[in-house]
Amino acid sequence: MYGAQIAFKNYSITKGIMESPWVGIANFSRFFHSYDFWRILTNTLLLSLYHLLATFPFPILLALGLNYIHHVRFRKTLQLVTYAPHFISVVVMVGLILQFLSPRIGPLASLSEWLGFTMPNVMGDPNWFKSVYVWSDVWQHTGFSCIIFLAALAGIDPALHEAALMDGASKVRRMWHIDLPGIMPIAIIMLILNVGHIFDLGFEKVLLMQNPLNTRTSEIIDTYVYNVGLKSAVPNFSYASAIGLFKNVIAFILVMSVNQLSKKFGQSSLW
Repeated sequence: MYGAQIAFKNYSITKGIMESPWVGIANFSRFFHSYDFWRILTNTLLLSLYHLLATFPFPILLALGLNYIHHVRFRKTLQLVTYAPHFISVVVMVGLILQFLSPRIGPLASLSEWLGFTMPNVMGDPNWFKSVYVWSDVWQHTGFSCIIFLAALAGIDPALHEAALMDGASKVRRMWHIDLPGIMPIAIIMLILNVGHIFDLGFEKVLLMQNPLNTRTSEIIDTYVYNVGLKSAVPNFSYASAIGLFKNVIAFILVMSVNQLSKKFGQSSLW
C-alpha cells in the first residue's frame, strides 16, 4: 500500500517516493482521456468474460465425469492426460499454438491442403485471437482445475447415492440432485475468486501471442502498461502504477459485488 503512492506522484527513481512531486489524479486522467482507453478496456473486459464463461464450467463437468468412472486404470490414465498440459510453460504453450496454427508448416495447414483448400492466417486475424487464447487455456488447465471439485465430490455422503440407486435414479439424476448441490458451495467460492482475477488474464501469454496484425483485439490493460509505461525509452512508473491501481480497484469492487450477491441468494460466500 505504501508503494501505491507512486500512482499519485510524478515518480523519480533519484528522488524516491517521498520526495517525488505530488500530481494527484493526473496520471489517472491521462489514462482515461487517452485515445486507446475504451479500446483497451473493451478488449480486456470481453476477453475476461469470455475466458471466465468458457473455463469455469468445464472443470466441474470433467470432475463429474471422472467421478463416475469405475475402471481405476482408465480413470488414472484420463486424469494424467488431462492434468499434464497444465505443467507446460507459457512460452512452450504459445510456441505450440503458433506452430500448430501456422498457415505454412502447421499440421492444420497440411490437412487443409490435402482437403483442397487454403488455411487462413489465424494468428494474423484479430477476430480469432480471443478464441485461440481462451480455448487453448481450456485445454491446458481444465484437468488441473477439476482437482478441487473431485475433492468436494469425495466428501459427499455415499448414503445419498445408495438411497438414490434404491429409488432407481439414473447417473444424470444423481449428478443433478446430489453431486451438483454438494459441490455448489465450493463452486460459488471458486467463482468469486475467479471474478477477483478477472483482469489477470496472463500477461505473458497475451504478449507472446500478440503481433502487429492482431493488436486491435489483443491489446489489454497489462500489455498496454508494459508497452506504454515500462517499455518506452523513458519508463513512466507513475503512469503504469496508476493503471495497475485502477485495474485492482475494479477487481476489488467486482469481488465485493459477487460476494454480496452470493449472500443475498443464500449461497456460500467468502465473508
